[in-house]
Amino acid sequence: MSRVTSSALSIIVPVTDRYDDPKELFHQYKTAVETWTGNYEFIYVLDGENPTVAAALRSLQESGERVRIITLSRWFGEATALALGFEEASADVLLTLPAYAQVEASEIPKVLAALDHCDVAIARRSPRQDPKLNRIQSSIFHRLVKLATGFGFLDLGCGVRALRRRVAEEVAIYGDLHRFLPMLADRQGFKVCEVDVRQAQRDKALRIYPMGVYVRRLLDIASTAFLLRFIRKPFRFFGLVGFSVFLIGFIMTAILVVQRLLFGMPLGDRPALVISSLVVVLGIQIFAIGLIAEVIIFTQARKLKEYRVERIAAYPPRPPEGATRLQPVARVSSLSPPN
Repeated sequence: MSRVTSSALSIIVPVTDRYDDPKELFHQYKTAVETWTGNYEFIYVLDGENPTVAAALRSLQESGERVRIITLSRWFGEATALALGFEEASADVLLTLPAYAQVEASEIPKVLAALDHCDVAIARRSPRQDPKLNRIQSSIFHRLVKLATGFGFLDLGCGVRALRRRVAEEVAIYGDLHRFLPMLADRQGFKVCEVDVRQAQRDKALRIYPMGVYVRRLLDIASTAFLLRFIRKPFRFFGLVGFSVFLIGFIMTAILVVQRLLFGMPLGDRPALVISSLVVVLGIQIFAIGLIAEVIIFTQARKLKEYRVERIAAYPPRPPEGATRLQPVARVSSLSPPN
């Protein structure tokens, strides 16, 4: 798909199973972003067929609004919808907004303005005014995230995020990793900040999810922690786990051997011997997986980039004797938003 004429701001709105009136929310968002720039485009990514939303968006197109509609063939998830929106965006500044009211639209320019001093700005609904159960769920989730990753973000569930295009190009999101975009960007060396915004009045409904959702969130936290800490050093993880399992199996086997040699206890009818042997073998296998993973990372090390250059100060060659000395030339990337 080809991009349209370049804009100063691309707004990506993924539409999944939860959404408010598309027209009403669009006009609220439009009014907000026009206070920051008049050169913008809206990209709605429909995660699967949604005739109701599609009809409303086509109506906006027919009335002359700058709205692009991308419909996926089936449900792929919000992360895929966002990644496609990033790919199709034409601007250097990207803004993600939920298809339902999470924050007061008038607060969106504050998030965009934060790009003056960071590469990724995420909204934090403060103070939270939704039901206490919602706040408890959010607090437990973020405490687990901090325990697993060390990052202390307080509202990863908010879909209002502003970022530079280079962030979207260097940070890959898939599955449900869109919630952890700020941490993945920080790991790549980008500057991330949180911006306090007012919570929308309509974002106060009690939300209770099926048990499977909570299990998936735990797995997402575990996978993100692994990506942040061990993706470039897999042997540290697998080696530690493998050695620990091997040590447990070795101690179990040693105890059985001592019991047999010193106390004459038979081993033939004891399942503990089989279990301890299997634990030893399991530990060795996990250890070996870590070695294989480390070899793969080593062979691909030149292709893996885990840093970002902030600036380069280039000095010209030393001038000839008697020539006027030149001043150093600095190349610094601009972080200012467009006018």
